[in-house]
Amino acid sequence: MDGKLFLCATPIGNLEDITLRVLNTLKEVDLIAAEDTRHSRILLDHYGINTPLTSYHEHNKYEKAEILVKKMQEGTKIALITDAGTPAISDPGEVLVRQCLDAGIPVTSLPGACACITALTMSGLSSRRFVFEAFLPADKKERREVLEHLKKEHRTVVFYEAPHHLKKTLKEFLDVLGNRKLVICRELTKKFEERVETTLEDALAWYETEEPRGEYVLLLEGRSLEELKGETARSFESLTLTEHLQTYLDQGLDKKEAMKRMAKDRNCSRRDIYQGLLNEEK
Repeated sequence: MDGKLFLCATPIGNLEDITLRVLNTLKEVDLIAAEDTRHSRILLDHYGINTPLTSYHEHNKYEKAEILVKKMQEGTKIALITDAGTPAISDPGEVLVRQCLDAGIPVTSLPGACACITALTMSGLSSRRFVFEAFLPADKKERREVLEHLKKEHRTVVFYEAPHHLKKTLKEFLDVLGNRKLVICRELTKKFEERVETTLEDALAWYETEEPRGEYVLLLEGRSLEELKGETARSFESLTLTEHLQTYLDQGLDKKEAMKRMAKDRNCSRRDIYQGLLNEEK
């Protein structure tokens, strides 16, 4: 079996942001599966690539993946491209990748443009550790659950958002997460590329009078570990040490481990916990 899937990163704006390896691969494969064939034809025509195109998108990703997998089992080499950026990142390509791997078809990824990484590296926020959330779920309850889960996130959080949803999303961020440092990256690599360092409150105020335009990457600064430790310590202040100890004993921990966790919760030493418990017993 000589069939293979090539994940080919395409430009996110500037047509020059594509590698020689990707261009050669797109010319050499038997078929290109594209999210929007009309959109992709612009890129392919720009580079004189005449490889046949077929559609592969969100609305046909399962049934079309089966068809493409069968073709690859018969020896077809297929390149997968998305409208912009790296396939399978917040993209139906992940379904095709999984089906290929399950069928024993080799998959390789050709690196290139990715809006998430491009925005993160120019944001000025911590890039050592980050969380990529892409687009929030459409369901209101699910959106809330995702944001609630991020309340104590100390890593930089990266989101994608469309202009017509931007104001609603910023308001949800502020309501659930509180005011945070925010970096807005818009129209990356394009003529009107913009990076704005602001806060959620100031961004909302700005977009009350300014209409959002273009595709957005939103980067939220994570909570500081010191602040989170302080919050955790304060959350136990309403409990006596004996009550605090009992919550861990009820979970099945032995007294030694429970005291160790108490010390961490209250940002003090185990000796302080031990002495405090003795004082409460008197």
